[in-house]
Amino acid sequence: MSATAPVLPIAAATALEDALGDAHEPDNPLGFRAVLSADERGEMLTEGEQALDAFRFNAEYVPRTLGGRLSRIDRLMHLTRTVSRRDPTLALGYGFTNYISGSAMWTSGSERQQQRMAELLLNGSKTAAGYNELAHGNDFTRTDLTAVRDKDGDRLLINGRKQVVNNIGRADAVVLLARTDTGSGTRSHSHLFVDLTDGPAGRLRRDFRYPTVGLRGCLIGGAEFTGYPVPADAFIGPPGGAMETVLRAFQTTRALLPGMMVGTSDTQLRTVAVFTLERRLYGRRVADIPHARATLVGAFLDLLAADCLATVACRGLHVVPDQTSVLTAAAKYLAPKILHRTSYDLGTILGAQSYLRDGAYGIFQKFARDLTAITFAHANASVCQATMLPQLPRLATKSWLRATPPAPELFRLDAPLSDIDYQALELTSRGVDQLTAVLHHPDPDGVLPVGTLELVNRLCGDLRELRERCLALPPREHSVVAGRAGFALADRYAHLAMAATCIGIWQHNQHSEDAFLRDPLWLTGVLTRIAARLGHDVAPLPGASEGQLFAELVARVERGEGFDFCRPRLARA
Repeated sequence: MSATAPVLPIAAATALEDALGDAHEPDNPLGFRAVLSADERGEMLTEGEQALDAFRFNAEYVPRTLGGRLSRIDRLMHLTRTVSRRDPTLALGYGFTNYISGSAMWTSGSERQQQRMAELLLNGSKTAAGYNELAHGNDFTRTDLTAVRDKDGDRLLINGRKQVVNNIGRADAVVLLARTDTGSGTRSHSHLFVDLTDGPAGRLRRDFRYPTVGLRGCLIGGAEFTGYPVPADAFIGPPGGAMETVLRAFQTTRALLPGMMVGTSDTQLRTVAVFTLERRLYGRRVADIPHARATLVGAFLDLLAADCLATVACRGLHVVPDQTSVLTAAAKYLAPKILHRTSYDLGTILGAQSYLRDGAYGIFQKFARDLTAITFAHANASVCQATMLPQLPRLATKSWLRATPPAPELFRLDAPLSDIDYQALELTSRGVDQLTAVLHHPDPDGVLPVGTLELVNRLCGDLRELRERCLALPPREHSVVAGRAGFALADRYAHLAMAATCIGIWQHNQHSEDAFLRDPLWLTGVLTRIAARLGHDVAPLPGASEGQLFAELVARVERGEGFDFCRPRLARA
């Protein structure tokens, strides 16, 4: 491990924000006007890529032991969130794929492979993660692309196609998921590290481009391999071990992407808040219309809840790595779902302005399209539910209403974390779930308002009911062919996990200097919304509480602060 301590998440994010400059400055080549112009052309923001190159952003994807800056996953989350707040296309298209491919390498690659991957990334190269084949979607077990030994046995020959792969057309290396055995089991697939810098001409075509509705500037392409030779030791991990690598490495990407999306939602909320403060209807500001104000406050609370879930998922990779198989799937499933709904609700306030592709509020429609596309960039909602569902009965048996709460470091935002250890991540949670224990240990110091405790008690009752229903599930209903009932239980679990992360963040940051973070007001608000989504008949927030939350939102707009709990300072000219 490097002797140099990593820069803390908020400090690194602030430095990056300053490098990007004021998003609203018309002449800023990294501002929203330039972002919209690049989107109209269907191009990556060139100046944005140059700025990230100057920041050495690729080093954020490389572990410190290999010369990079990757240490804490929550740090990387805040950095990608900062870029996503400016341009989701840049956040994903510049090289988040570098992390997806890198995570497989850091999990299972040989020392030589890891060093080569690190060398490429630290030199500013792009890599790609070749998983998708349109015929099979996210069902990796049906991958058609093959890699078989040649007649001499010293090389593998790759044949087949990969489609809808970010940066494949300009990558210097690709991590490929390939069928390496004719059998039908999970041992039939392997990861391969394919260095494209010295491959033979004529064996690879990768000039395909897939135009997309969102993330229009991303270089989403395809590749066709025809007898493409790679060394026989190109396997990342043991032959047939791809699924184990995926189950470990993807826990980190499932935690990161929801946290990144919070940045996208932040800009949408800020854009609409400014609109309501500037626009007048019926002789008053839109912000003074009750429905508009309630919608803004609801969006603020949903962003805070998504931030809690993503933050705890990222910290969990360090604090409880044996339990994050389910937690990160819940985060990747629920946070995007809620933020999509928030985007729709905010669009109703903008009205016709939400469709305009330029002007003061034009950034909203681009971010709305990008937000939806990010969800499908990696492990969509059904895949995440299918990851949670088979584990729920065992969690119900071993942990729910029995487990002790996790260590405070899972929630305490200023608590130090050790460097991420990919080998510590388990394939499943093995029935262990300390997170939901927070629901029946919510207030050890007895300072929560009665109304908030009543909400927690209702949610704890939901956990008790969920436990009974999961224990009664027939085997078919907690498999990948489960029906609606099984998937509905995974949805309910994800909501309860989100509630637990919110309670934990509030409970274990009472020492913070941030009075808003210490205040149970926001916690009451997010739990009210979660309880309503779970079907409870809950009263709306009192007018005074809504007013306080709206005042906090407006204050952050005026001060140029982010809406998440780290309250990042946004660059101003």
